[in-house]
Amino acid sequence: MQDNATEVTAAGIARLAGVGRAAVSNWRRRHADFPQPVGGTETSPSFALAEVEGWLREHGKLAEVPLRERVWQQLAGHPAGPVTALTHVGCVLLLIHDRPPLWLNASAGSDARLAAMLPEALEQVLTPRFGPARRGRGGRWGGDGARPATGASAAVNTASGEQASAAVHTQRAAAAGHTQRAAAAVHTQPTVTASTTVNSSPTVHDSPSVHSPVAKPRTPPAPTSAAPTSSAPALDTLTGPALLPSTPLLRGAAELASELGARQTFEFLLGRHLDANPRQYTLTPADLAGLMADLAGPARTVLDPACGTGALLRAAAPDGPAPRPEQADQRLHAQDAAPDLAALTGLRLALHTRAGLRAAAGDTLRADAFPELRADAVLCHPPFNERNWGHDELAYDARWEYGFPARTESELAWVQHALARLRDGGTAVLLMPPAAASRRSGRRVRADLLRRGALRAVVALPVGAAPPYNIALHLWVLRRPAKAPAQPEVLLADVGQFAGEGRGGPDWRAVRDTVLDAWRDFDGAGRLDERPGLARSLPVIALLDDDVDLSPARHLPPPTAADGAGRLTDVRERLGETLRLTADLTPAPAHDPAQPAPRWPLTTVGELVRGGALVVRTGTHGGHARVPVLTDHDVLSGTGPSGTLPESDEEPVLTETGDVVVPVLGGGSVARVVDDATAGAALGRNLVLLRPDPAALDPWFLAGFLRGTANNRQASSYASTATRLDVRRLQLPRLPLDAQHRYGTRFRALDEFDRALKRAGRLGDQLVRGMYDGLTDGSVAPD
Repeated sequence: MQDNATEVTAAGIARLAGVGRAAVSNWRRRHADFPQPVGGTETSPSFALAEVEGWLREHGKLAEVPLRERVWQQLAGHPAGPVTALTHVGCVLLLIHDRPPLWLNASAGSDARLAAMLPEALEQVLTPRFGPARRGRGGRWGGDGARPATGASAAVNTASGEQASAAVHTQRAAAAGHTQRAAAAVHTQPTVTASTTVNSSPTVHDSPSVHSPVAKPRTPPAPTSAAPTSSAPALDTLTGPALLPSTPLLRGAAELASELGARQTFEFLLGRHLDANPRQYTLTPADLAGLMADLAGPARTVLDPACGTGALLRAAAPDGPAPRPEQADQRLHAQDAAPDLAALTGLRLALHTRAGLRAAAGDTLRADAFPELRADAVLCHPPFNERNWGHDELAYDARWEYGFPARTESELAWVQHALARLRDGGTAVLLMPPAAASRRSGRRVRADLLRRGALRAVVALPVGAAPPYNIALHLWVLRRPAKAPAQPEVLLADVGQFAGEGRGGPDWRAVRDTVLDAWRDFDGAGRLDERPGLARSLPVIALLDDDVDLSPARHLPPPTAADGAGRLTDVRERLGETLRLTADLTPAPAHDPAQPAPRWPLTTVGELVRGGALVVRTGTHGGHARVPVLTDHDVLSGTGPSGTLPESDEEPVLTETGDVVVPVLGGGSVARVVDDATAGAALGRNLVLLRPDPAALDPWFLAGFLRGTANNRQASSYASTATRLDVRRLQLPRLPLDAQHRYGTRFRALDEFDRALKRAGRLGDQLVRGMYDGLTDGSVAPD
């Protein structure tokens, strides 16, 4: 059943029909029967999805809306908002995942019957997974009905390995009295202005999160280990009437789950929501989350006090119903200031793992949900540069064992919170801004962390490892010491040299291998021999000066001079070979410059697609396959695939030899033919792939004519600040295949010359930088 209340924007219509937004604008102008807006604004109207779908099908522009797209549009246009809709979907997917007969029983009737029966059916799944609902206090899941002690949380609870409690109940009448036993869902609150947002899942973050201070300012607390209680369970209850508007969406999600599985369906929808709202969330890449979990090591009890959508906890938790032996009976604890993210995290982790779960919403520093917890590991990507973190209210808090953080040192407050929630010998790994290692306002806290052996390692990551992507962030590895070591040392590492050339991110394999190898050697021996340019351990006493500057780059030895000179010689030889090749590839002049240009009959890419000579595919926003990704930067610079895709259930578009790839942003005249070395890479965002039929089109002929400047100008849109190319409007002449091959041979030679020029430029820059560095550090003589 189609939900007539679901709305879709012009961008959504373009995705449904597989066209650009300019085409949708043309349809609105040229067709009087195009559906009228039902909402939105004058500049960004929205339309009824059912009406749009009918119009597209009637005009032959759409055979059938793909199920994924229909479900997504229903979720995005939900009257209560996409977050509430996503939580409703998550509850039902958990029901389908754990107790499919209950869903089949509840869904075998009208929408009204489904809404009335869902609360009780969901309770039979949510109670064994999250604990009993707390009657009399909002019906929230996760408590025993008693008011918690000061600082405690009414958090969501699941016992590890517990099975669903009751057998399937018989069908109940759809009465209003049954609806008060409701499904867990987001408790919607007004959004509070957030500080820097954090944390995303590997799938999505991998997944992002928002940190919004929700606790109101209070008077300074008495000396205690936790602030007064203002945290809340991550999941509240909704009634049957509240679920009724979601029933078409829930049925569509269930149908999609029958194809993809419940977990993959939730990951797909969550990933689309996060991708559709990039300014509201800051992502933590999956590779970074995995590295942080590996640094912490296997743990039975894991806490993320700024969990976002659960990226770090997903990385630390076993995937599926059978945990690893060292993680049997694992318990995950999550808290986030944003109630919607805390709820989504609870549902996401419940679908991801059978580990025990407690999830709470609330400002962690002001209202710690787990004051009695002593975890084996704490993983955290805290908000950066917060000024309103509770400095005045928390002046007497017992968590500040290593010194009271300054108002400008919110990150050091998170560090000490993590240490306070660790058992003796437990490990914490936090993502930190580089300024936290050197700001003078934090030097006393840093000094005490060093003296007492709590800070074990500082790792400088490459630029582009996580937002903000223009800053090389740090990882801090901490361990709660049982006793102060006699002569402590600290590991300093810098893997900035593994930054990627493009926007695809660092070389995560090299980053992971280098960091883990150095950490494991240091952790086992208590010290590490120098690894020039990469890592070393230093006695703590060597760092306890006036600044207590822990920036790894200040303390690491440079690469050996011999290695530097050898690399420069190699670069110089490669540059010479490339320059000679460039001279050989220089194109010959035109033979008859005065000859008039031929007037060919023209066709467009769109016409070729409709005729079956071309197949058009666009890059995805994520994928489950772990393959290199060809980014738009790679295509523009002529380099190999350098990107990664956020983990999601989307099927990535894999390139094949002979495909033509075209960037759609930036206004450049670029088209790249995929060769054997690039084939198999996934297609990145802002790229369009054209797959020609070799019996009808020569790929080099196609790519060459698509690069024409006039061709790109007439096919580009200049309506906004960013020029966007409508690939379907690009033109090329109708020529027989043998003539195409002749043009293709010339275009291929031009492309080889172009790539040689770019390679020579990169090698020249590398040689110049190396010579400057060598002359200034003494490794290269001036004569």
